[in-house]
Amino acid sequence: MAFDYDLFVIGGGSGGVRAARVAAQGGAKVALAEEDRYGGTCVIRGCVPKKLMVFASEFPAAIEDAQSYGWTVHAGGFDWTAFKTKLHTELDRLEGVYRKILSSNGVETFDARARLADAHTVELSTGETKTAKHILIATGGRPVKPELPGAEHALTSNDIFHLEELPKSILIIGGGYIACEFAGILNGLGVQVTQFYRGAQILRGFDEEARGLIADEMIQNGVNLHLGTNILEMTPVEGGYRVKATNGMEEVFEQVMFATGRAPNTSDMGLDTAGIELGRKGEIVVDEFSQTRVPSVYAIGDVTDRVNLTPVAIREGMAFVETVFNANPTPVDHALIPTAIFTQPEMGTVGLSEEEAREQEPIEVYATSFKPMQTAFAGRSDRVLMKLIVSQATRKVLGCHIVAPGAGEMIQLAGIAVKMGATKEDFDRTVAVHPTMSEELVTMKTPVRTA
Repeated sequence: MAFDYDLFVIGGGSGGVRAARVAAQGGAKVALAEEDRYGGTCVIRGCVPKKLMVFASEFPAAIEDAQSYGWTVHAGGFDWTAFKTKLHTELDRLEGVYRKILSSNGVETFDARARLADAHTVELSTGETKTAKHILIATGGRPVKPELPGAEHALTSNDIFHLEELPKSILIIGGGYIACEFAGILNGLGVQVTQFYRGAQILRGFDEEARGLIADEMIQNGVNLHLGTNILEMTPVEGGYRVKATNGMEEVFEQVMFATGRAPNTSDMGLDTAGIELGRKGEIVVDEFSQTRVPSVYAIGDVTDRVNLTPVAIREGMAFVETVFNANPTPVDHALIPTAIFTQPEMGTVGLSEEEAREQEPIEVYATSFKPMQTAFAGRSDRVLMKLIVSQATRKVLGCHIVAPGAGEMIQLAGIAVKMGATKEDFDRTVAVHPTMSEELVTMKTPVRTA
């Protein structure tokens, strides 16, 4: 059978665009369909605009610190409209870059919704039907709201970037990284932030000591964090929404935001008809090569709900091209992925948490928490954490956890060592860079505890 394309990609996010570009560069005839904006969650409604908002929200503290260092500076009011205008100009520019990447590499694009008709056929919302030898689904995920009275009025992370004006107060519901990041951002921009999380501590799944410090610092910075608390209902009233909570609290907030989970974008895509298996959360089930149980159909990125990070989706896209178009079967390596959480303070992590590691084998824990020089001089009480989890048997560093300004930058470099299998003695042999926060990673000589 003759196909219209060698590859048809559904989804114009980072993973789908990378796979399409690299396959086309190798000589494949490629098409891509995207129903919304090119760039996907990360570029349009995730990592990029969020990080720019993090930068904007950090200036009040920086201005206060400048005064402590002898500068005569005073913060004026934050102009949300000016910032938002420049933000969306930048997002438009980045979307244009993604479109140009595809066009300049000969990828035919369709600004349309695509769904599967069968294992080799894609139906577009324009009414067109296209066939392909291989189909790659990279449709990502979306935020979801819980089913409770009034939830339809609430915001999600997608909506924050489009607010006409910043609210005076907001309730953020959730304890994951998205909830905690936006709590820090909006707090820094002058919004009165209250956060509910039903669990005992925020950032479930991360190192307990690290997430405890982040929670303490968030509270100190002004976030009104309520643990063990959930929302019962929200009702529109004058000035916002009246919220009833499980702890008996009842209060009016100008806005309410849910950051309580995400779901893969798999609905109404014809996946059942094509014979593609879905998991419990609606994710596409794939093997180590990102192949579904339909041999011609593959899936990468958040739609597979493996490791939902943009660089991982890009790696999965590259591995897909190697496997399918370069005759080099390449499984995706999901081990020891460095991760940054842009809370305030920031967190960087790679490998096992202390809790995970001690369930696996006997370990040593090296950790130190201290006031960094820059903020201590300014009179702030902020604390940072440097922590290494070490195998007693092999001496390998099983995990590294950093809570500090610039933790994301630090963990990228520490991640190289951990991925290479560095031992504690390798860290010890490395000369410290002084005076820095990160020098503590190579100067901790005595474990604080063993387990």
